[in-house]
Parts: sequence; structure tokens; C-alpha cells
Amino acid sequence: MRKLTVTGAIVALAGIGLIGAPTAGASIAEAQGGGGPTATSMAVFGDSPYGLAPADDSQVKLTPAFIEQINADPDVRSVGFVGDIHSGKSFCTADYDSTVAGLWKGFRDPLVYTPGDNEWSDCHKTGEGGGKYNATTGVIDYVANGSYAGGDPVANLALVRSTFFATPGRTLGSGTLRVTSQATAYDRRFPTDRNYVENVRWENKDVVFVTLNIPGGSNNDDDTWYGAPTKSQAQIDEVAQRTAADLRWLDAAFAEARRERAKAVVVLEQADMWDVDGKTADHLTNYEPFVAAIAAGTRAFGKPVLLFNGDSHKYRSDNPFSSSAPCVTESSTGEVPCTENLGLHPGYDVKNFHRVVVHGSTSPLEWLKLTIGADHHQPTTANAFGPFHWTRKSTGLVGTS
Repeated sequence: MRKLTVTGAIVALAGIGLIGAPTAGASIAEAQGGGGPTATSMAVFGDSPYGLAPADDSQVKLTPAFIEQINADPDVRSVGFVGDIHSGKSFCTADYDSTVAGLWKGFRDPLVYTPGDNEWSDCHKTGEGGGKYNATTGVIDYVANGSYAGGDPVANLALVRSTFFATPGRTLGSGTLRVTSQATAYDRRFPTDRNYVENVRWENKDVVFVTLNIPGGSNNDDDTWYGAPTKSQAQIDEVAQRTAADLRWLDAAFAEARRERAKAVVVLEQADMWDVDGKTADHLTNYEPFVAAIAAGTRAFGKPVLLFNGDSHKYRSDNPFSSSAPCVTESSTGEVPCTENLGLHPGYDVKNFHRVVVHGSTSPLEWLKLTIGADHHQPTTANAFGPFHWTRKSTGLVGTS
């Protein structure tokens, strides 16, 4: 497959105080050879490999064949993974993270990864090898032979960073994709933003792409770690600092898109911010800052903004900001009303937005082929929006599901 080279150039952005060190590179037009009409494709997937128990490695064993099917598509020039490298029934371990990182070396194109809750923020749970707060003793009863660092979420996020993001701005897989990491282009007024090496952005075909570390499970803010009666200061600080850093990174991406006169923006993150997951609607309250920022940024940008997330596992194509937008779910045979999303984050009406939930966790394994074309204004349908169209790709690979 031909390798993709795009710019990661980020300069200081006036008006938002972004004064971190820039990455050398070219303009969007220079990066794509003068802005030619040739389409390019990206493979997007998430919630894979999965398993029903710590010892269930059936999907892990299928992963090389899964990767080879993506490699075999000559149109694909890059890969995006929207979180959850294992299920909530698999332990969080350094060995497992290294296994996935090793498997991903098989991609013949660059892979951009944004972490999910299962590999860090949920590691404290007993199902992932963490532990449970003991109300009688007032201490945590850790799972014997459990997860990395006893399931501590901060430690597991650090493990994810050291395993998958050891060098800021370097992607996984093969090929060349120059991305700019928040670790090097952070706002110096907020020094802790340098920690978010996993947040990156890049440009291709007049489109600005941005990843945000937004984990499922109500942004790591609803369930107290280890089931303790109150949130620890570590949990409070983690949520506050990451949320603020994410919002500044999103603002910077929209500013970049406006400055470069981009034709669209693509956001990749893990959490399904419109999925109550069997809980009450207030389970989603902690996503409201992101929902508000995406809506405001999209409206101000005035051009197509496409969001990809995983987390809820079932394919869905919709605009949760608009009741009139086409909507397709995994179980539907055609467009269906998706009005149930409208009451979860009420008060928005943003027409130039679309969201896709990628299929995950269950067999057969699946990926989504996103193509960026020359046409900036395709009619919005169930699988097309602005300069984009996409196709679900079933691999036929069946493991435990």
C-alpha cells in the first residue's frame, strides 16, 4: 500500500494562547500536492479485540488476520482506533498492552489511537482485575493476581502512554503520518496539558483530524474508583485536568481548521456521549462540557464536522443535534427515527454535524472504510456527509462474542 505523508504543522494560534513548540511542516495544500481531487481512505475501528473472560483470547488470535484484511485494501492510507483494546472482563496488564502494541505493528499504514475506558479508567473494577472497597475495614480488597498497579486508573493511563505513545507525534503501525501531539503543542499557561501525549491532530485532504481522550463510563466521573464511598482527590484531579486539556485541544483544532480554511473537521474519541448504557440520563451529565464545545465549535466553523466514537459497540449513523437528520442503527434495515438522543443533551440544533458509532466487540470482526472525496457538498445520507462517505466492512472472522 502507498504510504501517507501529511503535515503536522502547528504554529502559535492567536487568540487562544497556544504557544507550545510547533512541528515543522507544510500547509494543507502542500501536503496533498496542491490540493488535487484524488480521494483517500481511512480504516476506522474500535472495541477490539474483546473477550468474555481474562483467559478468552479468541479475538486476539484473529487480530493478525483482521489487520491483513485492512492491509489488503489498496485505498486505505491510514487507520484510526477509537478505544478499548480489551473488554471489561479482561484484566488490565502490562503484558496485554504490549501484546496489542506488538500486533498493531502489523499494520502497513500509520495507526492513530485514542484510549478507551477499559484500558485505563475502568481498571479499578474487579472485573478488570482491580479491587473493591471494603466498608468494614475501610481498605481496598484487591483482586489476587490482578491488573497492573492494582488497577489504579492513573497508573494504567501512564502505562498506556509509555506503551503506545512513547514518542510524542509518532503514530503506530507503519508508514508516515506526521501528527502534532498536545505534549509538544500545549498552551504554556496550563503546564499539565503536556501530559496528554495521546491527544493529536493532523491534516489531510483539506480536513483537520483531532483525537481526544474522552473515556466511556461518564467521563471517568460517575463511578468512584474501587466503589469507595467518595471520590479520591486523584480521581477529582484526573477528571478536571483532562477535561480542561481536551477542551483546549478541541478549540485549537477548530482554530486550525478556520486558519487553514479546511473543508471539514473529523473528531475521534471513545465515549458514546449519547448512550445511557441502561442507566438514567444523568449518567451523561459529565459529557455536557464536550457536547457543548463540539456544538459551539461546529456551528462557528460552519462546515461539516464528523465525529467517530466506539464504546456502545453497535454501528450507528446519526446527528444527535438534529431530529431531521438521516439515522441508521445496526439493527435497522433503513433509516429510522433517532429522536431518543435529542432529550439526552437538549437545547442544540446543529445541522452541519454527523456522528458515527463504529461496530465493536462482537463477531464477525468489522471495520469501517471512510473515504474523503473531492466533492465538498454531498447530500447527507446514512453513509455520506460533506466530503465523506463510508462503508462497513465485515471481515467474516468469528471468535467469542
